[in-house]
Amino acid sequence: MHITPEVTVAEFGERALIARIHNYLPYAQPSVIVGVGDDGAVVEQDRGMVTVITTDAAVEDIHFTQNSVPPHDIGYKALAMNLSDLAAMGSTPKYALLSLMLPSGLSVISLDEILKGFASLGNRYSVSLIGGNVTQSSGPLIIDITAIGSVHKRRILQRNGAQPGDCLYLSGSIGGAAAGLEIINKMKVSHGSDTYDTCRQRYLRPEPRVRLGTLLGRNRVARSCIDLSDGLIAAISQLSSSSGVGAALDAPTIPIEPGALKWFKNQGVDPMQAALSHSDDYELLFTVSSKKRRSLEAIRRLNKDIHITRIGTITKNREITLKSGNQEIPLPVGYEHFRQQ
Repeated sequence: MHITPEVTVAEFGERALIARIHNYLPYAQPSVIVGVGDDGAVVEQDRGMVTVITTDAAVEDIHFTQNSVPPHDIGYKALAMNLSDLAAMGSTPKYALLSLMLPSGLSVISLDEILKGFASLGNRYSVSLIGGNVTQSSGPLIIDITAIGSVHKRRILQRNGAQPGDCLYLSGSIGGAAAGLEIINKMKVSHGSDTYDTCRQRYLRPEPRVRLGTLLGRNRVARSCIDLSDGLIAAISQLSSSSGVGAALDAPTIPIEPGALKWFKNQGVDPMQAALSHSDDYELLFTVSSKKRRSLEAIRRLNKDIHITRIGTITKNREITLKSGNQEIPLPVGYEHFRQQ
């Protein structure tokens, strides 16, 4: 069939769609014994390693809209969300299961672009597609991914290892994705490489910190770790709760994306409050003991393109505080699904 922009997935048919997916994502790890095309996948375990499994879904009109997010970026980000979770566990990505719930009117060309976006990130990290499902959706487009990684049992990063006195570190910066989403929705048209282009990219194509996460675990540098899929305040709350500790945050040290800083100020919004409370940054928040700070410096040198900033200290009491000098700053409410934001 000749593919034109008018050809939809309903006209194409399920078997042809599955074959098309396989053609776009043919890479297979040597450890894949049985991959796409059977009733289940079979993979060979790495010796001395354990398996890390995570799942996340990208839902139209919740996580993206087709009017404002290109299909290529939809596929890319759906996988990035999952790889960020693996990174937070210190795990190396290995495999993925891809389930697509497709509206009948979705064009085959749009599906192709979604698959290309998925593949562009998957190929970079040698992720093998080993199965999944395709079904019709009577509602929104949904991309549901299960990502599978591998890590040595003694190198697993978890949320529950933080101890009083640990330093609290953040990779990259925050606020860029939240500003990027607002910029896309309000400005509609990108003005080329302008001040806000980085923010748009932080929302559309977040970079999962896979290498940083694996190094933090492999070298036993981090005592605890979590990703910022739901924002910094939510991440700190979850890490503190899991570890039974609190955190004292130093507001001036928290890195806010420069474009986001400018955008929120222009909108009459407090940049710190906006950056702390919004989601989609996909950075890593982790704790390091005083004995491991020198080891962290070695990891910094191996990740020169990623800024790693100390933003606070883990405390014995279970309170989370945000201060600028002696002035305490009210904490915003973090992002949470099912609550009006």
